[in-house]
Formats: sequence, C-alpha cells, structure tokens
Amino acid sequence: MSVISTISDPESLTLTVIAVLDASPERVWTLWEDPRLLERWWGPPSWPATFTRHEFVVGGESRYHMTGPDGDASRGYWQMQAIDRPNRIEFMNGLAGPDGEPMPGTPPMSGYVTLEATGPRTRMTVVSRYTDLSQMETMLGMGMAEGMTAAVDQIDGILLAPPL
Repeated sequence: MSVISTISDPESLTLTVIAVLDASPERVWTLWEDPRLLERWWGPPSWPATFTRHEFVVGGESRYHMTGPDGDASRGYWQMQAIDRPNRIEFMNGLAGPDGEPMPGTPPMSGYVTLEATGPRTRMTVVSRYTDLSQMETMLGMGMAEGMTAAVDQIDGILLAPPL
C-alpha cells in the first residue's frame, strides 16, 4: 500500500490523501498526464475510470466516467488551472451529468496534486477542497475518501510495469 494517510478536515473543508511511491516525480507525473495510464488507477478497483477527454494543459478540460460493478456510471470533469511539471497540478473537479458535461448548479471543488522527491521515491499529496460543509459531507458520504485511497493504492502495480 502506497497511501500513508487520508485526512478529512471539516475546518479547512479538505480531504488530503498522501502516498509514497517507488518512482521519481517524473515517472509519477506520467500517471497524471497520460489518459491511458490515468485510467488504470483513477477509479477504485471496482469502479474503473474511462477518460473521453484529457487536455493536460492550463485551461484544458477532462471528462471521465467510472463504471461500477452493476454497470452504473458516475461522471466527472476537471479543468486544469495550473501545471508545473513535474511538481504540481491545480484543477477544478466536479460532477458531470449523463452527457459528461458539468452539472448546472453544482459547484466544482478545487484540488491540487504535489509531487515531491524523497530520495528515489516520490511523496504525492492530493488535496480536494470543498465549497462548503454540505458539499464535503455529501462527497464523503458517497465514499470519496475510501475511493481515493483505493484508487491511489493501485499506483504501485502500475509503477512495477515497464514504462510505456
């Protein structure tokens, strides 16, 4: 397991997932940049992700869906706010409707990822910031903390494979 902590903080309206990975920041970066690699870990094991758009540039947008074991789909989107290769990604993250587009009237969360070299390993921190306590409670009630932890824990297996 690569996740070393998952912290839900209602005071700061954040969910933070911290993992230590056996790879350089540059290698871990590719797992965010390449949509085919991202699909291999973004959803929890029982809810794999499919990215139909992944514009990994500032202002770019991503569209994805995760498909559950019974065939139900949960859709989301990102809008890239800042990219500092291979150190930091900032994005807006929200729920999408059946057409894959942002759901009207549902404010997105903000989020960021930092990759920090720690010797031959990388400390990856993923922070989601909710708009208010109600949104935080809703998302955590949907299993976001458990899902993010399970998703990130899949990265070790991908890193063991030879780079694409």
